[in-house]
Order: sequence, then C-alpha cells, then structure tokens
Amino acid sequence: MKLTTSQLSRRDFLTATMLLAATAMLPGVATANSATSSMAKSAMPRRRLGALEVSAIGLGCMNLAWGFGPPMEKRKAIELIREAYERGVTLFDSAEAYGPFISEEYVGEALAPVRNQVVIASKFGFDIGPSGELRGLNSRPAHIRDVVEASLRRLRTGHIDLLYQHRVDPSVPIEDVAGTVKRLVDEGKVLHFGLSEAGDATIRRAYTELPVAALQNEYSIWTRDPEGEVLQTCEELGIGLVAWGPLGKGYLAGTIPPSATFQKGIDLRASMPRFTQEAMTANRSIVELIERMAQRKEAKPGQIALAWLLARKPWIVPIPGTTKIEHLTENIAAASVQLNASDIQEIETGYAAIKLQGERSSEAVMALIDDGARAGTSSKGGHGKSPLRAKASAK
Repeated sequence: MKLTTSQLSRRDFLTATMLLAATAMLPGVATANSATSSMAKSAMPRRRLGALEVSAIGLGCMNLAWGFGPPMEKRKAIELIREAYERGVTLFDSAEAYGPFISEEYVGEALAPVRNQVVIASKFGFDIGPSGELRGLNSRPAHIRDVVEASLRRLRTGHIDLLYQHRVDPSVPIEDVAGTVKRLVDEGKVLHFGLSEAGDATIRRAYTELPVAALQNEYSIWTRDPEGEVLQTCEELGIGLVAWGPLGKGYLAGTIPPSATFQKGIDLRASMPRFTQEAMTANRSIVELIERMAQRKEAKPGQIALAWLLARKPWIVPIPGTTKIEHLTENIAAASVQLNASDIQEIETGYAAIKLQGERSSEAVMALIDDGARAGTSSKGGHGKSPLRAKASAK
C-alpha cells in the first residue's frame, strides 16, 4: 500500500520537503505551490486495482506530450503534474509511445521528489522507429526488456508500479508476454501487470501466468465497449478497470462545438469518425443529456461524465488528461459529485434513445484493438496460442 503524506513520519516529510525545495532551485523547474503545500494535500478517495491502491481519479499524461496537440512546455507540464499530486492524485499514467518518450521524461522529473508516494504506470508494445514513428506492434520478450530499461531511466526510478502491454500483439502469445513481465516482477523492476484494450480471452490467458492488476480500456458514457464480457471478467478476477478517454476525448465536457476542426498530424481527433463536424452535430444530444444532469447537480458536464464512471463500479478509475490546471481542478472535484440510482437510470434511459454516429477511433487504430475489447466482437479465441502450451495440450 502506498503511504499518503499524512502517514509519513516527520523525518520523511522533512526529507520530501527538502527534495522539493532543492528541485525548485534547478533551472527551468517549478514546484507546485510551495515546498510545504503537501501539508495541505487534498483528501482524495482511494480505490483498488487488484492489490494496488490508487486515487479514485488519476492523471492521464499523454496529452502533455502528444495526441491532442503539440507537447506542453516542459516547465508547465511539470507544474501541472505536481499540482495534481498536491491535490491528492496518486496515479500517473504514461507510456513510451507518448511523445514518444516525452511524457515519461516529464513524469519522471516531476515526481522524483515524491516517488514513494505515487503510483507510476507506463506501457510497452509498440515498435518505435529512429525518428519517433510508430512502426507497428512489438511485444517480443527481448523488446519488452529493452523498453522497460529505457522507461526506468526516463522515469528516474528503480521500478514501474504498473506496467501495461499497450496493445495486444497477435504475433506473440500472451503467455510469453506475461511470463516476461513476471520475470521483471521477480527482479523488482515491475510491481504490477496490466493490459490495455484487451478482450476477455486474452485477459484470462494472461492471468494464468501472472495476476493482472488492471485493464486499461476506453470507457465513457458514449463508449461502452467494455460492458459485457470485459467488465464481468474484471469483477470475477478482481481486476481494476482504468478508464481512458473518460471525457470522450474532450467532447463530453461540452466545450467542443460541432464547428470545431482538428489539425491533421497534430491532433488524433482529426482522423476519428466521431469528430467530423457532421458526427459532432448529430451527437450533440449526448452532451445535452449530460448538461441537464450537470445543471441539477450544480456541476460541470465533465464532472458528471467522471462521476458516472465512479458510480459504475468501485474498482473503476478514470484517468482524464488535460493541459490546463483549471481543468485539472474540475476533474479532481468530480470525486465529490454523487450520482444516485435515479440519476444513473436517467442517463442510461437517455443514452439508449440516442443513435451515436461515428466510430470512436480511426480504422487503423481500431484494427489494433484485441478481439472482444470492442463492441460486437467475441474474444472466445483470443490471440496467438503459445507454442509451449500447444505442445502441452497435445499430450
């Protein structure tokens, strides 16, 4: 279990304070608020991802480096990460592919002074070229080890708290992937294992090799793919669900007008069918549904979207990303927004009457998602049977 600031001894607290103060003296680095602000760290409810305890709302750190615009200026990114920590966030989600590499560098530098009070998650699974291009999937055991060693250096740590396979690689049996991570766990370089955008069969096969602490799949009011097999499997096996895209890539916050455009090559939404002007116009009713609830609750629409996820299951943890501290403040405050059974039913009834237009991601991105991790597919077969298992089962 990770210790909160209130659980630290006076000596440990003073040590952390001194480290923060020393870091603030480095060129181009600013601490969040002041070195003593951790005394007033906000209380944040906790949830469990398997055996791992984290804040009820985490911080997705992709947006800081890549995906929905150019990378943030380093100083501002570090300030935002530290502000999240001061406000009670303990789960920080990154990946080597974000940037690539930039997100891990920001996260590592920002959290170094408080490393033992936070949970850092990262991911492997892509083949990244010399110019930073993503050339496809790669979860070969030797590659996993290379990625982890590089991630540890960028994150300035001796271990990764939660290591995900970023996407299921159909060319590598999931048992071999889990077995490699298991050896990294035995070596102390990884503490917990996770999968991202995996389906039921893959989750179960991985779990037989190494317990899966968390599954990170896209899940929100307007993206329901995990409902059904995946959520049932998580509940049965005690796996937490980390919901990425909990604000519908910004759309559910109600701040993106149907007339919005996105720059190709800079913003991934430019290639997403759900973010064409036609689709955003057609889907406006989902925002209006959330806005009506927000008005009654005296909350922001984005807070309702996050509160909906928190109300679904006690082991679901959303990780909204942002580049603005005011939006960070709103997201964190969603942990105190309560939706009762009647509120949830109202959202579900309204959602059922809406015919959404457009797939959640581009065709190329959707092709990387595991069988059973997207609506309307079955994961009964799963990906890639291990040659070792094949021999064993043939006996």
